[in-house]
Amino acid sequence: MNKSIDQSDMAEVSHILGVDFGKSKIGLAIADSETKMAFAYDTIKNDGEFLQKLKEIIKKEDIKMIVLGMTKHTNDKQSEQEKMDFAKKIEKESGISVMFQEEMFTTKMAQANIKMRGGRDIAKTDDQEAARIILQSWLDTN
Repeated sequence: MNKSIDQSDMAEVSHILGVDFGKSKIGLAIADSETKMAFAYDTIKNDGEFLQKLKEIIKKEDIKMIVLGMTKHTNDKQSEQEKMDFAKKIEKESGISVMFQEEMFTTKMAQANIKMRGGRDIAKTDDQEAARIILQSWLDTN
């Protein structure tokens, strides 16, 4: 059987993980560098096991970069510091670079998107939809 494309000629597609960080839940989205389309992925609890779960997802999905939502225009220095600490922890534990993307109003946009699609139990999926919006915004500008 002849292949139309030799394995050595195949494009290297890297995956990017979008993250909507919250004190109780962390929304995740995923995209690849080729299609540049973000998709809601999962929501994990921000507990003592989140870092292990995140590392498993990074390995399973072959993540090469992480995009973390960060509000640039805020007076909430504590929230900003929590996200910076979170990014440093991810980089240290996974060896993956973390980029930042503006996230202002992404939760409100996520809830509106879910309502528009007729979704129920919005609180269950709004974090991963917010992560999708964050990641798609980053993909669109980079």
